[in-house]
Amino acid sequence: MIVIDATNLIIGRLATYAAKQALIGETVRIVNSEKAVVAGKKENVFEEYLHRLERTTIRNGPYTHRMPERLLKRTIRGMIPRKKASGMAAYKRIMCYRGVPDEFKDKKPITIESANVSKLPNHKVVDLLTLSKRLGAKIE
Repeated sequence: MIVIDATNLIIGRLATYAAKQALIGETVRIVNSEKAVVAGKKENVFEEYLHRLERTTIRNGPYTHRMPERLLKRTIRGMIPRKKASGMAAYKRIMCYRGVPDEFKDKKPITIESANVSKLPNHKVVDLLTLSKRLGAKIE
């Protein structure tokens, strides 16, 4: 089992790593998913995600998640061939958590150096917690 700490990791790069590990048969658990970041100017990121939210309806979909752990898992889903049997099995092996659950307190989470926010040429980022609150998530 791989436990990944998502603090200051870019969600796209984190998602590709998690998807590849799940496809080769590893169980992936991502903790602190609310601290992962989306690269880009705040205005542009908010506009893109709010546009996704506006074009959906409750009855007809596509459903847009608002919670940070669900936003991250949806990003990972886009990188897995989920309509194939191998993709469905891989998607079930991935779990994202807000904070660190008690079952992973004693485990040492890994971090992905290639996905760190310090690799960006500019530091214009938005963390998933801020994005979720802007989308209307009810987070305490």
